[in-house]
Amino acid sequence: MMSSELLSIIGPALVAGLIIALTHAPLGLEVLKRGIIFIDLAVAQIAGLGLVAADRFFHDPSAWMLQAVALSSAILAGLFFRRIEKTMPNQQEAIIGVSFVLAASLAILLLSDHPRGGEEIQHLLSGQMLFVTWDNVLAHAPVYLLILLAWFLKPSIRQGIGFYLLFALAITSSVQLVGVYVVFASLILPALAATGAHSPHKLAWLCGVCSVLVGMAMAVVTDWPAGPVLVVSYVAIACLGLLIRRSARG
Repeated sequence: MMSSELLSIIGPALVAGLIIALTHAPLGLEVLKRGIIFIDLAVAQIAGLGLVAADRFFHDPSAWMLQAVALSSAILAGLFFRRIEKTMPNQQEAIIGVSFVLAASLAILLLSDHPRGGEEIQHLLSGQMLFVTWDNVLAHAPVYLLILLAWFLKPSIRQGIGFYLLFALAITSSVQLVGVYVVFASLILPALAATGAHSPHKLAWLCGVCSVLVGMAMAVVTDWPAGPVLVVSYVAIACLGLLIRRSARG
C-alpha cells in the first residue's frame, strides 16, 4: 500500500484519537475527583443503546437522527445520574453500574435477530477507528472544541448539572468514533496517571497523546484492530507514567 493511501486511512483515525484524548483528559480528572469512575461506561453504553434503537426502529435513519437520538439518550442519562448524585450519593456508583449492564443487555436484545448483530455489538464496544473519515472528524471536532472552551473559559460550568451535560455531549461523539472501551480508557487512565501531580491537566494530556501515538503505530505495524490496541496502549502508558512519578518521588 502506498504511503499516501495509508495516510488517508490512518490520518482521520489518528486525529480523532488525539482530539478525544485532549478533550477526555480534563473530564476524566473530574470523574476521578467525583468518585464516579464507571459513569463513562454507563453513559457511553446508553448513548450506544440510543444508536442501536434508532437504527432498529427507524427506517434508514439519517446521520442527524442517529446523532439526535444518541445525544438525547446520553443527556437523559446525565440528568438521571445528577439526580442520583443529589438524592442517593451513597448508592450512586452501584446505580451507575446497574445502568451500564441494563443498557448493554438491551442493546444485545435489540440486535439478537439482526443478521450482523455480533458485528454491530463489537463495533459499539471496540469501535472501528480505521473506518473513521475526515468527514466524521470535521463533523465532531466542533463539539470537542465547544467542550474545551466551555471547560476552561467558564470553570463554573463544571459544577452541578453543567458537568453532566458536557460529559454527555463528549461521550455521544466519542462512542461513535472509537467505541465504549476506548472511551473508558481515554477518560480514566490518563487521569489516573496524573491525579495528584503538580500539573495534572498537562500530564493527563501528555499521557493521552502518547497513548494514541503509540497505539496507532502499533496497530499499523501489527495490523491488529486499532481500538483494542489503543486500550492496551493507554494502560501501558498510564502504568509507565505512574512508575516514573513514583521513582521521582522515591
